[in-house]
Amino acid sequence: MEIECLVLGDFATNCFVVRANDEAKECLVIDPGFSPRPLLDFLKEKELQPVKILLTHGHCDHVAGIEELQNEFGAIPVCVSGEDAKMLESAKLNLSWMTGRFIRSKADEEFAEGDVVGLDGMEFKVLATPGHTRGGVSFYCEQAGVVFSGDTLFAGSIGRDDFPGGDQAVLLASIRDKLLGLPEETKVYSGHGPITTVGEEKQTNPFLSYC
Repeated sequence: MEIECLVLGDFATNCFVVRANDEAKECLVIDPGFSPRPLLDFLKEKELQPVKILLTHGHCDHVAGIEELQNEFGAIPVCVSGEDAKMLESAKLNLSWMTGRFIRSKADEEFAEGDVVGLDGMEFKVLATPGHTRGGVSFYCEQAGVVFSGDTLFAGSIGRDDFPGGDQAVLLASIRDKLLGLPEETKVYSGHGPITTVGEEKQTNPFLSYC
């Protein structure tokens, strides 16, 4: 699996371009945030074609680049959990009004716990990991030993729970029940910050003593 991380916008959101290998041209884009020009330039340079936009949750710093991405590459389906789908349509719910911008888009596909997103032999299982938002999800690929955790779990930290729809108890339960049970060598690609592993977070993350 080939994974490219592009850090976008003032919120330093990790956007991931995922494809089966270095020769593949079709790809998945996970969480296109603000200021997506580096993402667009990378896709054009590599002559890649996004086939789906996967969203870990509905906050503006993870969805703001959808319109520009679709303007450049056509009507790429936008996929988000059913719980967070309405956030895409509301600048109030996705919090973009707080930035002085009014970001709106629309979900084409809604997924739930246990759904599988596939591309070129890769299979990503949708794990429901609410707590940062009501409909936050993570994408787990067992074959590659990777999980994209959005703003649920970070290296040395966890997601905020003080936005509307956030709940610390629910967030910690999501981490405990859905992420910490993955193999310890599983690489965790978070919505912000560096890559880590499940084992590293079990051993060193101070917030997980509450799980």
